[in-house]
Amino acid sequence: MRLYIAEKPSMAREIAGCLKNPQTGRGFIKTDDGIVTWLVGHVLQQATPEAYDAKYKFWRAEDLPIVPAVWKLEISPKTAEQFNIVKNLIGRADEIIHAGDPDREGQLLVDEVLDYVGNKKPVKRILLNALDETSIRRANANLRDNEEFFNLKQSALARSRADWLIGMNLSRAYTLAAQKFGHNKIVFPIGRVKTPTLALVVRREREIKNFKPVDFFNILVTFRHENGLFVARWVPSEKIIEQNPKAFDSENRLIDKNLAEAYKKIFAEVPREGKIFSCKTTEKKEPPPLPFSLSSLQIAAGKIFGYSPQQVLDAAQSLYEKKYTTYPRSDCQFLPTSQFKDAAKILANLSKTTDDSLKNLVVHADAKIKSRAWNDKKISAHHAIIPTTRPMTGGVNLVEMNVYKLIAKNYSAQFYSPYVYDDTTAVIKYKAENFNAHGKITKQLGWREFYIVAKTDEEDSALPAMKRGDTVTYRKSSVKKSTTKPPPHFTAASLVQGMKEIHKYVKNPDAKKQLKDVYGIGTEATRAAIIDDLITREFLKVTKKILVPTDKAYMLIDALPDDLTYPDATAVWEDKLHSMSEGDGSLEDFLAGQVKFTAKLCAKARSANIKPPEGSFICPRCKSGVMVKRKGRNGEFWGCSNYPNCTMTFNELPKN
Repeated sequence: MRLYIAEKPSMAREIAGCLKNPQTGRGFIKTDDGIVTWLVGHVLQQATPEAYDAKYKFWRAEDLPIVPAVWKLEISPKTAEQFNIVKNLIGRADEIIHAGDPDREGQLLVDEVLDYVGNKKPVKRILLNALDETSIRRANANLRDNEEFFNLKQSALARSRADWLIGMNLSRAYTLAAQKFGHNKIVFPIGRVKTPTLALVVRREREIKNFKPVDFFNILVTFRHENGLFVARWVPSEKIIEQNPKAFDSENRLIDKNLAEAYKKIFAEVPREGKIFSCKTTEKKEPPPLPFSLSSLQIAAGKIFGYSPQQVLDAAQSLYEKKYTTYPRSDCQFLPTSQFKDAAKILANLSKTTDDSLKNLVVHADAKIKSRAWNDKKISAHHAIIPTTRPMTGGVNLVEMNVYKLIAKNYSAQFYSPYVYDDTTAVIKYKAENFNAHGKITKQLGWREFYIVAKTDEEDSALPAMKRGDTVTYRKSSVKKSTTKPPPHFTAASLVQGMKEIHKYVKNPDAKKQLKDVYGIGTEATRAAIIDDLITREFLKVTKKILVPTDKAYMLIDALPDDLTYPDATAVWEDKLHSMSEGDGSLEDFLAGQVKFTAKLCAKARSANIKPPEGSFICPRCKSGVMVKRKGRNGEFWGCSNYPNCTMTFNELPKN
């Protein structure tokens, strides 16, 4: 008997619908081609510390770090009935088809069940990037050996166990440290990804609060060439900067208005002739934007519609289950060449829809064009999110429709020519100073025909035809004042982008270079949930779509060492997890590093210096603890929070 184990009931129903004669049973669907059953996400969960030793039920610094010698899983009480159904079916099966989602987590949640029950039966893998009938039948005809995905499972196990080590140990360590300073009602929830993510928002808010705007000035000069007028910007020479060091900031911006006005007058003086020092025109081609991964979809929908990352994930998941789009939790923006043959059908479906905005996407699309998105070398277990071959016939809400349109737009863009333009840069020598001019002329709109992008100051601004050595004449000039701006507040969408582009926020400059091409921190599937959890736990609040840290957030981040609040280590680990999924690195080596890191941070917690609550009475003996009210055999008394290291007590606190 062939047994399919799907990740969730909805996927099981779709698989069974493509097999012969499906008949629903209790916890499974019987067909002529085998039985389809399902899990409900992770039916197994990591054991709690007290499952390893009863003493861990009580939080004590001397017990940390807790490191399991043999890792344990427990059956989740909520899904025990379905687990037992799956277990019994595995016992009856001759062959098993692993039908978890095509990602790291989907691989683990079926594999861990098979390992837990000691399965020895042969296991094949079906990769379902879409749930329409064509895709399911195609995937079922191309089953792969589950052993090919061993490295993906090891990567997921490494992530799960690392999260347990850091979350269980460091949450206890720093909560106990806070209690020493009188914070008896606070639990510090520390996470490998959650904590550096929260720290991004805290640091950004402080940067905004402490920001002091600075005015700077540009001198724009209009020159006449025999072929027409054009504007160039003065680029102050090193000599002028050295002669006026206080007039320029660290980025060589002119911040002295008087000096700007002085040079404006100098440039207006006779003689007024200058020369074209250089002029170069380059034809440039801009390919269409790639199809979406989940993160890039969340970022785009956040900017355009103001949707939260979780709203976008929910909409993409619903579209997937309605068979309109492919698997949503993808970190990939490329497509397999095997699916290129579906392009004509997908584009034809979009052209027949009653929605004009979808029709307009494909008016001049050419299904024969193969963009850079079609690249088998960039595909792992899943590919970019695109429309399926099933026509959009409705049954979706407004959020889902808007998300579908974004997905369809970036897919349709692949079938348009590149955007082509001439880019011209010129340098003018005038009064021994350089002036830069830039021009841009569109030659072929290509994908920009329907894909509206933000205009820039230099969009389609032609320079007159000119060449090196030509004479130009000064006509007029102006001083343009600009003001430096603080960085923008984080929104949920831009925080997802920050988590994805984490190299921009690491502290170590060497790590910054190393991590430029990493996949960020968190996964496509977890980033939205991490942000939502920080909001639910009241470390972040949403004010007019802006994420604002609460007082608890500032206290938590200030209490922790840089090792936890900067993303350097987490980003390196995420890079190693990704490498592990491709066969580079072992589970044992990775966890050894996590244990070492956890032990170091637990030790640091013992000497942490945390600001006591407002109005606390500092212990006069140890000078570091605070006096807290306790209950003893003889009633209430005040004892030092540093007990047992400090045994200072009072029946009543002295008056200040």
